[in-house]
Amino acid sequence: MVNHTQPSTPSYKSLLSHHLKNRRLDEARVLFDQIPVPDVTLCTMMVTGYARNGRLGDALEMFYEMPVKDIVCWNSMVKGCLDCGDLDMARKLFDEMPERNVVSWTTMVSGFLQFGRVEIHGQIVKVGYHFDEFISVSLITFYANCKQMENACKVFHDRMHKNVVVWTALITGYGSNCKHEDALKVFGDMIKIGVLPNQSSLTSALNSCCGLEALDRGKEIHSAGIKLGLETDVFVGNTLIVMYMKCGNISDGIAIFKHIDEKNIVSWNSIIVGCAQHGCGFWTLTLFSRMIRARVDPDEITFTGLLSACSHSGMLQKGRCFFKYFSQDKSMVKLEHYACMVDVLGRCGKLEEAEELINDMPIKANYTVWLALLSASRMHSNIDVAERAAKHIFDLEPHCSAAYVLLSNLYASANRWGDVSRIRGKMKHSGVVKQAGSSWVTLMGLRHEFLSGDRSHPFSEKIYEKLDWLGGKLKELGYVPDQKFALHDVEVEQKEEALSYHSERLAIVFGLISTVEGSTITVMKNLRVCGDCHSAIKLIAKIVGREIIVRDSSRFHHFRNGNCSCGDYW
Repeated sequence: MVNHTQPSTPSYKSLLSHHLKNRRLDEARVLFDQIPVPDVTLCTMMVTGYARNGRLGDALEMFYEMPVKDIVCWNSMVKGCLDCGDLDMARKLFDEMPERNVVSWTTMVSGFLQFGRVEIHGQIVKVGYHFDEFISVSLITFYANCKQMENACKVFHDRMHKNVVVWTALITGYGSNCKHEDALKVFGDMIKIGVLPNQSSLTSALNSCCGLEALDRGKEIHSAGIKLGLETDVFVGNTLIVMYMKCGNISDGIAIFKHIDEKNIVSWNSIIVGCAQHGCGFWTLTLFSRMIRARVDPDEITFTGLLSACSHSGMLQKGRCFFKYFSQDKSMVKLEHYACMVDVLGRCGKLEEAEELINDMPIKANYTVWLALLSASRMHSNIDVAERAAKHIFDLEPHCSAAYVLLSNLYASANRWGDVSRIRGKMKHSGVVKQAGSSWVTLMGLRHEFLSGDRSHPFSEKIYEKLDWLGGKLKELGYVPDQKFALHDVEVEQKEEALSYHSERLAIVFGLISTVEGSTITVMKNLRVCGDCHSAIKLIAKIVGREIIVRDSSRFHHFRNGNCSCGDYW
């Protein structure tokens, strides 16, 4: 007969995780003691929880009482000893381990180096262990974590490796140090010598494609995954979703998500956050409903994605509802969620409500929360709220260039040139440098970057010739430059020329003259796309009959046939 009052094993795991996450160790132990037959996973959770919170004695006592210990549990206990500062106990446990894997070696090697035993690599070489592939992986990983890729390469080149795990360690190391071209070169070399990639190597290579925003190369690696039968693997699939979404290809990202066999929380979060970034508010909410029906518990990342979707789609009431729902669990709401909610309210013009939310926060707002309010104030031309928000930002982060620029631009759009001069003088005096606006296109693995008015590119003559042609076509369609986005006190003709040569327009035109007719052009920009360029690009997409995708600092814009996916709300 089933005891309906006794929680199921998944329920125990969820409750235990919740207690441990919130450092309620005694409550976790009371719950643990109620479990009739705790499995190795639940025991490991409890042991790890004790160790992470400094209660090493309790952790060791429970560990040695466990009837069954898997390698995950052993590794967790070794790391727990190191986290608590007991190197000798960590070494004792390491020596007692019935089997070791790459995590075991990496943890122990890192532990020796963490405690100043800097001759560990030399000792490993002396005793001949450096030919052990697990140790090679551990050393490569350690040097990569220390940003010493030259030493990581030396370890790798000590011998010719056929083990994919060693290759993966080097690929991952390059990627974690933002050396994405090197990572992809190693991945290519690995395949050339006949070492087949696994889940981890594919994932690391795809992460480097994300870093380079290289969609074509990502597709090549995706093809390799298909040939190996890994296209439906959850880890590879999750990374493919992120890669396609970050590179502007939302349709392929959704298709990958649909084909993953067993979706986990990362799968759901990746697609929800991706759709939010592309402004697909309806899709985001639909996916969240399906996630709940699939009995996958949302987490902090899900919360961020939902609020972001509400912000970009103007869904004020939905945003309020989500914030209220998640706020029931105080541990769920972080500063980033307050910043998102301020953005939701601010974009909808609810500046007073947004400011009130900040003032009523149970935790002190950081500068990013106030920056969200300042950005909304700039959008709605509210100088009073902007000045109050800026004051808080400068108190918290005196060198925040974005705050100076937003306030200066707000004054400029109101023709308060004296205040503009004052803010720029303050920036100069404080040594604050404005981030230059730039846009880029990645073609055939090469990144072509442009600044406003840039004439340094080899194709500059053709780019400006095409721009002038487009300028004539734009006027035929009734386009008139919006001079409030020309943020300098100069003559009308100079303002119009400055707007015409913004970096995103140069990048788009380069894409037009460098790709085949009818193909999609994807442009990345480090700052928010200006309102005048947004109006112009809608018409340019109509003139050339192409889809133009622009990712600015906050979201993706898909321009087609005179319209934008954002509905002019961004």
